[in-house]
Amino acid sequence: MANHIFILATVMLLAGIFGGLVNYYLYGDKDPDAASLPRFLVVGVGASFLVPVVLDMVNSELVLESQGDPSRLLIFTGFCLIAALLSRFLIDNLSDRILNEAQMAKQRSEEVQQNLRTMQTELLPLIDTETEQDASQGDPESVQINEELDVTSTQVLRILASGRFIFRSLGGVCREANEEESTILKTLNVLVVKSLAGKVSGKNGVRWHITEKGRRVLENNL
Repeated sequence: MANHIFILATVMLLAGIFGGLVNYYLYGDKDPDAASLPRFLVVGVGASFLVPVVLDMVNSELVLESQGDPSRLLIFTGFCLIAALLSRFLIDNLSDRILNEAQMAKQRSEEVQQNLRTMQTELLPLIDTETEQDASQGDPESVQINEELDVTSTQVLRILASGRFIFRSLGGVCREANEEESTILKTLNVLVVKSLAGKVSGKNGVRWHITEKGRRVLENNL
């Protein structure tokens, strides 16, 4: 039995080396690495030594049958040679498939995170609007609640607070206010700085909305 194991090990070693050499001469010109030959040999030998494991997994008795039958030993040698020859093909395809799936998973994860960030940005004004706020003496926003607004700022806040749309486009606000785009854009930016209005960037472009502080200031100026 020990002699048979030695014979099988020799067969697997020689088949792996031969398969590695064949792969090197077939594909070595595509690999500029000077150490490619040892890599081909190692991969070929490794694949060849996996043949008994594969045979055992499929419940094959070829290893035992080859002990007293030279024809079965020849078949075992053929399996080892096939495994060595196909080692590069199997490993390349498997690595490419794993790499592609990893890249696709990363891309999907980034898209999901971007969508979640966009949804969060768009939902926060809705939640803020529908949530009752407690008046607090120590609230920094309550200190500036009595600030005076100019006519244009008051008009823009009133437009953002009314209508059936929570997120308003610049063109829509300009039409409703009957003002030039540059004037409205400047007013909106000032309101954003004062936290009286906010803006979100979505698939439809930039949209503007009134904040809870803006509603309180608007009510105070009515």
